[in-house]
Amino acid sequence: MPTVKFSNEKVSIEAQDGEDLRSIARKNGVQLYSGPHKILNCMGFGTCCSCNVVIKSGSENCSKRGFMERIIKFLNPLLGVKILSNDGKDVRLACQTRIHGNVEVETHPPINWHGEKFWN
Repeated sequence: MPTVKFSNEKVSIEAQDGEDLRSIARKNGVQLYSGPHKILNCMGFGTCCSCNVVIKSGSENCSKRGFMERIIKFLNPLLGVKILSNDGKDVRLACQTRIHGNVEVETHPPINWHGEKFWN
């Protein structure tokens, strides 16, 4: 069984192969959302960008970016900045990322609103 390590929370969780990070976090009490997104979010459809996480290690054990992650900069340009301005980090949406092996995840990554990729 794959293990997901949430580095900020110092928690390691065994998960099912193919399970998405949002479901794993919610089942085990790991808070992905902050501020008003704790109540108002897209419920895992990939449109609000509020469940963004950094894959610190094991990105090869994650699913490839799906349709919603690839077009988020067009659907939601203000919140899509989190994905675009990643400064070399592997930022993913937890609701859209399925795991197939061991992964280490950082929740609540800092937002760089003016990163070098901001205007791309």
